[in-house]
Order: sequence, then C-alpha cells, then structure tokens
Amino acid sequence: MAQSLIGGLIASGYNKQNIIATDPTEAQRNSVTQNFGIHCLADNAEAIQRSDIVVLAVKPQVLESVCHSIADAVQAKKPLIISVAAGIRSDDINRWLGSNTAIVRTMPNTPALIQTGATGLFANTFVSNEQQSQAEHILRAAGITVWVDEEAKLDAVTALSGSGPAYYFMFMEAMEQTAQTLGLDEKTAHLLTLQTALGAAKMALESHQDCATLRKNVTSPNGTTERAIQSFENAGLHQIVENAMKAAQTRAQELADELGGKA
Repeated sequence: MAQSLIGGLIASGYNKQNIIATDPTEAQRNSVTQNFGIHCLADNAEAIQRSDIVVLAVKPQVLESVCHSIADAVQAKKPLIISVAAGIRSDDINRWLGSNTAIVRTMPNTPALIQTGATGLFANTFVSNEQQSQAEHILRAAGITVWVDEEAKLDAVTALSGSGPAYYFMFMEAMEQTAQTLGLDEKTAHLLTLQTALGAAKMALESHQDCATLRKNVTSPNGTTERAIQSFENAGLHQIVENAMKAAQTRAQELADELGGKA
C-alpha cells in the first residue's frame, strides 16, 4: 500500500524529493530507493522529524508497537498522522501516540495497488481543514476517496469496498466455471467474464443512472436476462449479499476491539 501511494503521488506530479519512506530491512530500503528515487531510512523518528505528514502503512497487528516507538517523535513534531492499517480506531492510535494527535484513519482496498482503489476516510477532531485536504490528496493517488462523518461508518466501508473486490472475484469465478459447464473453453470463459465485468463497471461509472435502472435497461421482457434475474431473485440474492456484508461489518468491529482494546 505504501508503494502504491508513493507511485501514485509521483505519477501525479508530486515532487519525489518531498517523500521519505522508512523500512527496517536494508534490501527493501534499497529497492524503494531504486524504484522510486526517494530517500528511504531505517529510523522512523528521523523521518518524522523531517515530515509534516506521516503515513502509517503497517500491518494492524504491529501498529501498536510502531506507535509506541514513535510517540516521542510525534509529540515533538505534531505531524498529521494518516493510518492505512485496517481496523484500528483513531482513539486507540491517539492513545498509543500520546494525546491531541491529528489523525486521519483510512480504509482503502486492494485495487489501490493499481491506482483504482476506493478509500473511506475519517478525521478526528484534531485534524484541520488543510490537513483534511492533504490527506485526501495523498489517498487520491491510489483512486477515489470518500469521507465519513462517524468513524463507525468505516466498518460499513470495510464491508462494501474494503472486502468488496473479493465478492466480485467470487461472482466472476462462478460465472467462469458455469460458462465452462455450458461448453465454453477455459480461456474464452475467462476473457468474456473479465470483459463483461469491466464493461458493466465502466457503464455504471459513466452513466448518470443508478444500478437498478441500468439493470432494468438491459433486461428485456421475457428474454434471457430476465429469466436469469428471476432465478437470482428466487434464490434470495439480495438477502445473501446483505447477510454477507453484515457479517463483514461485524468482523470489522470485532477486529477493532481485538487489536485496539489493550491500554
């Protein structure tokens, strides 16, 4: 995720001399410097001393220890903190870093790795309007951004766009497998499935109509599509999706409690 943001910022014209990365592994530092032409340090505190914005792009399981290790540097510099660690609430990050820290918590998804992501953002009360704009600019390097006014809504974002790519992959997987049972070879089934998904998404993005209207527009009365849609409805597709997303939301809440509950 960090490399995706770095690459996206540079591609959008951001001055690479203003970007500093850190990594504990020498080989990784050398790789980042070679690939992006930016400074990559081993010392987090040194990087923070030189920065107005700090992006915490680490695994959720290690975020607490990372925050404790940089707390003094953060309190001395008071940078904007942007967290891309899934599931960790801003109050927990603030507690680990000290107090009165400007924190923007984000929920990106995996397509951010190819700059087509969707990221939900939440700012705590210490974040200024200017810092909100800065955070939005950085995350837009990986795709679109949306703000939520309550942090709990990030759990819904997690259930929708955070976990959503896997839902589509699973649906496409089922389409591919079924196409093969209907007589298509594997390559043809794969290509048609991917292009159909791409085309549908592109139509939805470029249209001023909602998804329900678009679906109705391509469903001719008594046609093949209508028959398939009726089958989905009879199987309770809407309820299946609702149950799945509620399960994802519940698990996001559980993870936040598990990962951030310690004092």
